[in-house]
Amino acid sequence: PSRLPTDVSSLAKFIVSPECRSIAILTGAGVSVAAGIPDFRSPGGMYDTLRPELITATAAQRRAMAADPTAVVLKDMFFANAFPYLEVRRPFILGTRERRWRATLSHRFAELLHAKTGKLTRLYTQNIDGLDYQTALPTEKIVAVHGSIGKVACEGCGAPMEFDAFCAEVRARIKDLYGVDSAAPAESSPIPCPACHRPLVKPTTVLFGSSLPAEFFERSAEDLPSVDLLLVAGTSLVVSPANSLVYRVPDSAVRAVINAEPVGQELGIRYSPGGRDLFLGGECDDTFLALMVQLGWADDLARLDAELPAASQKRLRALLAAGVGDEDFTTV
Repeated sequence: PSRLPTDVSSLAKFIVSPECRSIAILTGAGVSVAAGIPDFRSPGGMYDTLRPELITATAAQRRAMAADPTAVVLKDMFFANAFPYLEVRRPFILGTRERRWRATLSHRFAELLHAKTGKLTRLYTQNIDGLDYQTALPTEKIVAVHGSIGKVACEGCGAPMEFDAFCAEVRARIKDLYGVDSAAPAESSPIPCPACHRPLVKPTTVLFGSSLPAEFFERSAEDLPSVDLLLVAGTSLVVSPANSLVYRVPDSAVRAVINAEPVGQELGIRYSPGGRDLFLGGECDDTFLALMVQLGWADDLARLDAELPAASQKRLRALLAAGVGDEDFTTV
């Protein structure tokens, strides 16, 4: 690019410039913080508070989970016994069905980027929360690198199962470990696959020991050679192969990292003046809100207000109360 972006304002100008034709986005947990989704790995999260003695499992399986809670999401464990996965994830599965968590301002950025510019080539998300599918983004624009809680298929034969039908089965057949659903059964019973009849249906989240969806490898090989801007948001960039996007884009591509702290230096990102790599620190929702305002999309966001989670609404309403509207931003 003739002028490399150095801040939110110049990044907005680059996005709408003719030099920027293809944009890819890589997201991680940071874009979903404002939705209030529980983090499995944080203190007080599901892994931290796991009680194997309550899970429907053999003594040996319970010992494995006690030693390492992530045994719950091992491929070998699931094929031997699907109940640990389904019982631990039950509130997350049903909460997704009830839209207990909503797409944030960060998710809405991708939606508006596509609608307003047509330049979004692909959104690659490492998140399994499925919030990207709540937006109006065409599903073919989204690659769920690690699968999604909101899509269901059989691990054995691959046959898909309708999400609402699966949730009805989970509600009726899988017990509640957390004491929040009085209508849950006292004991779990298998959920058979409609196609092969084995009890191996689950959300398409990738189990430890399984390969990533072929779509990730196919789409990235197709997309990355022509990318002009890679936006990296809310990720530590430590999980491969998703982090490979950073060094697989062309040397001419701008790489903007939107995150609480600078990341990716070990992958070749260099935050130096005059370089192609830009760091925008802070909460993802704050940065994406500022970027959308610079792009003149404040009024579009106002129309989405009722669909946002409370934390995102608070940020947006404070901005609108200050009198910020599209007419205030004519620099782009």
